[in-house]
Amino acid sequence: MTENSTSDPAAIFCSAVSLRDAATKQSCASCLSLSDVYGGMDGFLREIMRVATVFETWATQHVAFDHLVKIWPYFMEESFGDACVNVADIWALASFNEMDCLRIAQHLHLPLYYGDVLIIPLELCARNTLNGSGFVEFSIQTVRIHRTDAEVKPFICGDDPWDEDYELPRLNLCGITAEGQRESIADFTTYRDAVSLVTKLAPGIDFPERPVVLA
Repeated sequence: MTENSTSDPAAIFCSAVSLRDAATKQSCASCLSLSDVYGGMDGFLREIMRVATVFETWATQHVAFDHLVKIWPYFMEESFGDACVNVADIWALASFNEMDCLRIAQHLHLPLYYGDVLIIPLELCARNTLNGSGFVEFSIQTVRIHRTDAEVKPFICGDDPWDEDYELPRLNLCGITAEGQRESIADFTTYRDAVSLVTKLAPGIDFPERPVVLA
């Protein structure tokens, strides 16, 4: 499967089977009836097909499949259901949405294309193309501001992007000296704007057009 491809029916089927099996196991353990919750097993099956389709559609837009070593449909069959049980509410699958897709991708450690619509950590460094500058490298990193004391902290893997104590993450462009000192230059809401400025400061600097992040 390649990036920007259409949804893979095999992956949808495998995801649905995986979710069915995981939800059935969870139902047996909790003594709750999926049939009762979803108005019959046919209602449950329709819902897991919808969830599998929503995730697959989301994945075609955000997952960097060229960086995935496993065969996608098989990986979904092995892992998707357990991931849903861990991060989504299997008793309320009608509310499953793109936010749940991101949580599942993070649970599965999928390689994702960084995009401004995804709230995921990013840190990239590139060598300065100009000799004699005070900065040997430039960095683009996600940061966030604490609402109470205005302290700026890196937004890293494991942080809750929806933590109400912090403002939404933003991108910080900073310069790095030969001694490792970091000096903030500017904050941005989009990666493209950050790259646009740093390429003016260091023409030809090697920041990828579409970076890949391990969720």
